[in-house]
Amino acid sequence: MTSFSLAQRSKLTATQVGSEGEVLLESAAVFQHPQALVELAASSPLLPAYTATGGYPGLRASLPREYIKTIVEALAGPISEAFSLGRIRPVKAEGAFSIVTVSEDALSAVQRAPHVDSTNPHQFAILHYLCDEAFGGTTFFRHRATGFETLSEHRLPSYRASRATEGIAPGYVDTGAPWFEQIARVSAGFNRLVAYRSCALHSGHVPASCVLSPDPRLGRLTANVFVTFATGN
Repeated sequence: MTSFSLAQRSKLTATQVGSEGEVLLESAAVFQHPQALVELAASSPLLPAYTATGGYPGLRASLPREYIKTIVEALAGPISEAFSLGRIRPVKAEGAFSIVTVSEDALSAVQRAPHVDSTNPHQFAILHYLCDEAFGGTTFFRHRATGFETLSEHRLPSYRASRATEGIAPGYVDTGAPWFEQIARVSAGFNRLVAYRSCALHSGHVPASCVLSPDPRLGRLTANVFVTFATGN
């Protein structure tokens, strides 16, 4: 049975990025036995998570509920403090092992631009890298025309109107130029974790040189959790 124990010396750091001061929470080594997670992913039924129009550019399999419970409980306090949320409780949490497999020339238009996972400011993405730095990382962006670094329901109309006049670069997102500006990049690293609000404009950084293997032991494997918190009593 896989152990989901946190590393005893695991530490979180909070960094503000961009002009909007969005917070990134990072830990260099979060789980005590990360290799066991790789083996668990290798024995899981990984299935395509994309269509011709978008979706995650690779394969996914559900994460164990115990893993999700462990990581959400560990991060609820730091997230509350870093984002000044006060008392919070998780009301929805889901997650998946994810491994990038789609070649850059097969990406849809949506997959070739920065995105947000939700406009809900109380939804957070928790990304646990189970691959090393050769597989890139995650980049955060400012949309040059609007200045937006996060999206809300209020901002969506003007953002979409502006994007409709702009193009999309080929391949996986790199610097985002000329329509986006990079404001931060977190490098992949085996057992590294980063947490951020799902409404932050971001994209996976997938270098052309990295091997897009469907084998979790060889490819760009991550564990991704999305958690939504309610505030107050």
